[in-house]
Amino acid sequence: MPDPSDTLTTQLRTPAMADVARLAGVSAQTVSRALRDHPHVQPATRAKVLDAVRQLGYRRNNAARALSSGRSHTIGVVMHQTAAYSSGSFSLGVERAAREAGYAISTVTAASVSPEAVEAALAQVIDQGVDGLVLTLPMIGTTPRIDELTRDLPTVATDGSRTPDAEVVAIDQRQIGALATQHLLDLGHETVWHVAGQAAWLESVRREEGWRATLVDAGREPPPILTGDWSAASGYQAGLILGRIPEASAVFVAGDEMAFGLLRALHELGRTVPDDISVVGVDDIRLAAYATPPLTTVAQPFDQVGAAAVNHLIGLIDGVSEPPSIESPPDPRLIIRSTTAQRSRQHPTTEGDPR
Repeated sequence: MPDPSDTLTTQLRTPAMADVARLAGVSAQTVSRALRDHPHVQPATRAKVLDAVRQLGYRRNNAARALSSGRSHTIGVVMHQTAAYSSGSFSLGVERAAREAGYAISTVTAASVSPEAVEAALAQVIDQGVDGLVLTLPMIGTTPRIDELTRDLPTVATDGSRTPDAEVVAIDQRQIGALATQHLLDLGHETVWHVAGQAAWLESVRREEGWRATLVDAGREPPPILTGDWSAASGYQAGLILGRIPEASAVFVAGDEMAFGLLRALHELGRTVPDDISVVGVDDIRLAAYATPPLTTVAQPFDQVGAAAVNHLIGLIDGVSEPPSIESPPDPRLIIRSTTAQRSRQHPTTEGDPR
């Protein structure tokens, strides 16, 4: 029998899914599934859940909507916890597309890309009764638990967040590496050095693959890779190394923030950009145009990726295998500014001063 004090406490605040679960004697996940009319929920269990929903007035409007349509009209988004520009731009695209389609967004951030953190974030957002999932996590692999959590919900993945049942809406990261590298080769550089992102991120792996394949196709030997962690500080450390290598005349940096740090290190070492060394970044964050000099970079339309992911997911929720309104995100685009130049412009000291 419920504790009267529990009932009084519930009446003084907006009831939560946990309150419904406690009153119905089931788990929060079962409540979520019952409200979505999941086929694995027994009729008697669903009846108990709906009775608890009515008693508590739990999310009255959303519950009524779910009972009549079998949907909550809410999309769950699971993201990596980060302050990066890409995250905010992606979220804007997701929210715009969802609002236009009449859906709400419930976003949960994973504190890290460890299996435990991702599993906890997924469980949290699924327990809110979402109709589908958008995963934007830089993980390369999954776990049986992650696969289980996403198996019964329409799921669209961006970035590296692949699961067996997820459909993918993402920018070709290999193309990003190829665009940056080919631009530098076309400027007459003998080879292109690379500052990669974290090895555990699929984006980092794919950009490196595009860089390497482009060099090999051009008959160039890829130089040793330097690795950062996406931060300006790690780019600065890489710049302190590259700036002391006379033959390094061009570098592809896997992220704009790392490129900013690298530019600072080169400046401190007296290596002029682009006269001594050309630099290309990735993302085209807002500050890229205001760097000194303004940064050549490969732009990713994060907001359009977010919108495309939501549109595709809604098509899956509606049971339309190939919705005509779904468009793929646009290709990455090279934005040429002032950190790259023809090799002939550069000082001869970059190849060894004969003095």
